[in-house]
Amino acid sequence: MTREEAKKKIDRLIDQIDYYNTRYYQDSVSEISDYEFDRMLKSLESLEEQFPEFKYVYSPTQRVGGTVTKSFETVVHKNAMLSLSNTYSEQELFDFDKRVAKGLPDQQYEYFCELKFDGVAISLWYEQGILQRAVTRGDGTQGDDITPNAKTIRSIPLKLKPGNSLPDEFEVRGEVFMPRKVFEAINAQKEADGETLLANPRNTASGTLKMQDSSVVAGRKLDCFLYYFQSEVPVVATHEEAIHLIEKGGFNVSGTYKKCRNMQEAIAYIKYWEQKRFELPLDTDGIVIKVNRLEQQSQLGFTAKSPRWAIAYKYKTEGATTRLNDITYQVGRTGAITPVAELEPVLLAGTTVKRASLHNANEIERLGLRIGDFVHVEKGGEIIPKVTGVDMDKRAPNLEGFKYTEQCPECGTGLIRREGEAVHYCPNEEACPPQVLGRIEHFIQRKAMDIESLGPETIRGLLDHGRIKDPADLYGLQFEDLNGLEFKVYSEKKADFSVRSLREKSAQNIINSIRNSKEQPFERVLFGLGIRYVGATVSEKLAGYFKDIHALQNSTYEELVEAPEIGERIAESLRMYFDNPKNRRLIDRLMRYGLKFNVEGEKENAGNNVLEGKTFVISGVFENMSRDEMESSIKAHGGKVVSSISSKLDYLVAGDKMGPAKLEKAQKLNITTISEADFLDMIGEND
Repeated sequence: MTREEAKKKIDRLIDQIDYYNTRYYQDSVSEISDYEFDRMLKSLESLEEQFPEFKYVYSPTQRVGGTVTKSFETVVHKNAMLSLSNTYSEQELFDFDKRVAKGLPDQQYEYFCELKFDGVAISLWYEQGILQRAVTRGDGTQGDDITPNAKTIRSIPLKLKPGNSLPDEFEVRGEVFMPRKVFEAINAQKEADGETLLANPRNTASGTLKMQDSSVVAGRKLDCFLYYFQSEVPVVATHEEAIHLIEKGGFNVSGTYKKCRNMQEAIAYIKYWEQKRFELPLDTDGIVIKVNRLEQQSQLGFTAKSPRWAIAYKYKTEGATTRLNDITYQVGRTGAITPVAELEPVLLAGTTVKRASLHNANEIERLGLRIGDFVHVEKGGEIIPKVTGVDMDKRAPNLEGFKYTEQCPECGTGLIRREGEAVHYCPNEEACPPQVLGRIEHFIQRKAMDIESLGPETIRGLLDHGRIKDPADLYGLQFEDLNGLEFKVYSEKKADFSVRSLREKSAQNIINSIRNSKEQPFERVLFGLGIRYVGATVSEKLAGYFKDIHALQNSTYEELVEAPEIGERIAESLRMYFDNPKNRRLIDRLMRYGLKFNVEGEKENAGNNVLEGKTFVISGVFENMSRDEMESSIKAHGGKVVSSISSKLDYLVAGDKMGPAKLEKAQKLNITTISEADFLDMIGEND
């Protein structure tokens, strides 16, 4: 294929993928199958590898992520991103209307109303139809450059549709959010992994946008609604025209807006969405009301903190009062005990709430709960029900104070509470039924060993009959251990258990799945071990950095925190896990059964080990290599890449635009600073 042919095909693929992407993410229409879409994307990736000169910044391949940003550059906003004044009162809306009328004497004006989405404000800057920079709101004056992460959000255009009427340079602003379904799926996975649940979609979206690895951000499936347009060239007269302009330009605008002739119509809009908003796929916390005409906005001007031409009406957090019938306890895979409020069913934010998490003993004590109390219940982030207080006027005089359990509700073992933690734990890891069951369920799940056909009921049957005690025992099972195995199945309809037995074909399928699971790569095996705080992404990072289980389990705390994305909490958890002889014995048994505990193909891919034992910090921009390519090259030649400069560092690889602070610290510690050319000389690749 010639260069000209390649360019034409790449341009055609980019246009096709962008079209299908827009149809799916903005119009909710799937015109082609996922398989066909993925095949087109892989074809584009392949062509870009062969002809890198045609790998454009707006290519759809940029959306899969891969860029690692250790620190985010601070950017001053061209136009300040001010906050809005807000109110919970209809009367204050009429007071606002009077101020607008006073500021626009003898003028007719109208309002433009939009839902106030509960997400993270973002500014997007475009030049010649191509996304140049994405910046968070920050303090309103300056924010963080998160462009690589924003590019992973598929509803944000990287290149605008041809034929749009937008100027050469302009800014759009919007709200990045996490859809409810995505948030719930992440929390379901965290619950299965024995990790702390996320509080709400808004905080999760905010944390995701500041993640260092853009490939992780891509997996979080964030979305974005745009609601503001600004350019130095005047092209529209009203906010309504601006919204239609960016809609036609291919931006994702929520169709929930409405132009209102007066404040009475705006309040009717507010009342319409008060309950209707719960049907949306994301959280909302109010309505924004803006004077529609831009010239009138300019006349009204700004206060020091907010515009005089806009106001936000915020809905009161929906709550209810109901009776606390009991407090029960759940035991997680890691032994963590979670108290749960059992409530008299109550309708809240469109759903019936029967239970709410009470988090820990400290929270119960803070609330002063007693069984039989009437409690106030709200939905934090409109998703997770929470008990916020007690209605003391309704408390019966004979209610006894609540005492937190001292024994595990499942196995009776005395609970422990680790220093500095609020959660109680059951230490009986080997025999506490929910812990044993949870660890095996975690081990066999799709993201770990992917052992199909082996469901929770079958695992319980194997445990009840003494056929298994831990994940390693699965690999010792024979067909005879499974064929005819009896297990209990709960029926919601009958509200009772029935006994079933495993048939011959199902038994053989399980044996085959267990055998096939030995082909799972190291990172999945590591994830399957169920180490606290070590999820699928962290497992992948650890496997890629340490290469095999021996290097990982023998690493010191200091070496662990030097690994990408590994903080102090994860490092402490890893050391605690590997310091336990029982866990080491489990790993040894799994190794003897043939599971993979090293990254395959590393030695074949490496040119040599000239950087063996050397540590590097990479900073700045390089002429011949991206930072990711340099990091991969260092690892392929036996070296390690760390994120911070310390006395143990061997080399600082300095590129253009490197921050002066790193260079100054390296000089103080007498760290050798090398250029890109020096590095290529070290590995014998400087042509």
